[in-house]
Amino acid sequence: MIKFLGKLFIKDYEKYNNTKVRNKYGVLSGVFGIITNFTIALGKIIAGIIFGSVSILADGINSLSDMGTSIITVISFHFAGMPPDKEHPFGHQRVEQISGLLLSSVILVVGVSLLKSSIENIISPQVLTFSYIAIIILVISLIVKVIQSIFYHRLGNLINSKVIKANAFDSLSDCISTITVIIAYLLFYFTKINLDAYLGILVSLFIIFNGVKLIKSTISPLIGEAPDKKLVDKIENKILKYSGVLGIHDLVIHTYGAGNIFVTVHVEVRSDVDFVESHDMIDNIERDFYKDNGINLVIHMDPIEKDTAESLKIKNIITTMLGNIDKNLSFHDFRVVVGPTHTNVIFDIVIPQGFSMKDKELRKILEEEIYKKDEKINLVINFDHNYLI
Repeated sequence: MIKFLGKLFIKDYEKYNNTKVRNKYGVLSGVFGIITNFTIALGKIIAGIIFGSVSILADGINSLSDMGTSIITVISFHFAGMPPDKEHPFGHQRVEQISGLLLSSVILVVGVSLLKSSIENIISPQVLTFSYIAIIILVISLIVKVIQSIFYHRLGNLINSKVIKANAFDSLSDCISTITVIIAYLLFYFTKINLDAYLGILVSLFIIFNGVKLIKSTISPLIGEAPDKKLVDKIENKILKYSGVLGIHDLVIHTYGAGNIFVTVHVEVRSDVDFVESHDMIDNIERDFYKDNGINLVIHMDPIEKDTAESLKIKNIITTMLGNIDKNLSFHDFRVVVGPTHTNVIFDIVIPQGFSMKDKELRKILEEEIYKKDEKINLVINFDHNYLI
C-alpha cells in the first residue's frame, strides 16, 4: 500500500532518505489517518449513542481524537519541510518532534478521559443493548485500525519518524480497545453480565500507560539524547579509513531532526606531513560525508608528534595507570616536552559517563603514581567530559 500511494502522489517516491520525499510521506500518512479515522469515529459515535454504550462512544471519541492527531501530523511535516531561515539556521525539522510530544499528550488525555467516564458508568450503570449492527461496526473499525497500524509501522521505519511510529502504536492501542469492547458485548449477550465499564477501565489504563511511554520517547530527543551507537561507529570507521588519519577524538553529534545531523570531531594527523596536504585531506573528508551521508561535518585538525622511545615509554605507563583505575578511561593529544630540569607530559583524558571520581582526585592519583616512576615528570592534564569518543 505504501509503494502504491507513494507512486501515485509522490515524485521520486523510493528516495526515502531525501528530506522532501520524507516530508511528503509524512503528509500522506496524515491524510490517510484523517480519512480513515473520521470514517471510524462517525460509525462508532452513532452506534454508541443509538445503543447506549459508553465504551463504544468513548472508543469513537478516541478515534475522533486520532483524526486530530493526523491533522497535527500533516501540519508538523509541512513546517518541518520549511528551509532554514535567519531565526532557525538549522532548519525546522524539530517541529516533527514537538508534534510527536503533542500527539503523545493527546493520547494520555484521552486515556484519563476514558477512565473518568468508565468510573462514572460503574457508579451510575447504563443499560447495555446488544446489537449485531454494533458488533459489525466494531469489527469493521478493528480491521481498518489493523491496516492503519501496519501502514504506520512500516512507513515509520522506512522514513525513521517517531511521530508516525507513535501513530502506529496509537492504532495498535485502538485495536486492543476495540477488541475489549467486542468482548464486553459478547459477554453481555451470552451471560447478561455487564462488564462494559470495567473493561473500559482496563482499556483506559492501557492507553494512559502507553501515553506516558510515548511522552518519554518523544521528549528525549528534544532534551538531547545520546546518538545511536551504530552512527557513532559508522562515523569513526569512515574517518579512520582515510590515509593520513592517525585517530579521532572529541566527537560531538547534534541532531536537528531526521537526516539533519551536524558533527564536530578532532582528527589526528602527523605533524611532519605538509600542512597543506593534511588540510586538503580534511576538506575531502568533510565533503565526502555530506555527499555520501548528508552529514554536516566540521573537523578540527590535531597534528601529532612522531613517537620517540621516551614518549612511548611514558605513554604505556599512562595507559596502564588509567586501565587500572577504569578500563573505560582513555586519553588523546599526547605529547612530551623535555626540558633541562623536568619533562612536561601533556594529554587530555576522556571521562566516560558514570565515572564517579572527581577530576582533582584522578589527577592526584596519576601524579602520585607517575612520581614513583620518574620524579622529573610533570603531568599537564585536561579533562574532557560529554564527548562520544
